[in-house]
Amino acid sequence: MSTTMLKKEAVERKWYVIDAEGKTLGKVAVLAATILNGKHRPEYTPHVDCGECVIIVNASKVVLTGKKLDQKYYYRHSGYVGGLKAVKYRTLMATKPEMAVELAVKGMLPKNKIGDASFGRLKVYAGAEHKQQAQSPIAVEVK
Repeated sequence: MSTTMLKKEAVERKWYVIDAEGKTLGKVAVLAATILNGKHRPEYTPHVDCGECVIIVNASKVVLTGKKLDQKYYYRHSGYVGGLKAVKYRTLMATKPEMAVELAVKGMLPKNKIGDASFGRLKVYAGAEHKQQAQSPIAVEVK
């Protein structure tokens, strides 16, 4: 029995939609990263970008367990001395919930060209509406 190695040209991408309402941030991010990488496919090939496209809706209704809303921080640095900025996740979820979900998914993707291309296929929306109805996405349930 031979191993199937997928070519870049042979990849057919589907669209999946994940409803994050009432689900934990980590579980939504794990499912999205798995689909974006293509690891759910039987013909997964590590050196080929064989992932799918993912839409996450209701990002503003995602849940963080425990005391993470007050104890977890998002850090960024301007590059200058004293340029470290820290934002609590409570503030981040109130102002930019899409960014919180994107950061969680991006941290679970590989840090290379394939991970960058995979991240480009992620669409996150704070509400229940999305703009990709024409692609007829398949609904996926978070376990």
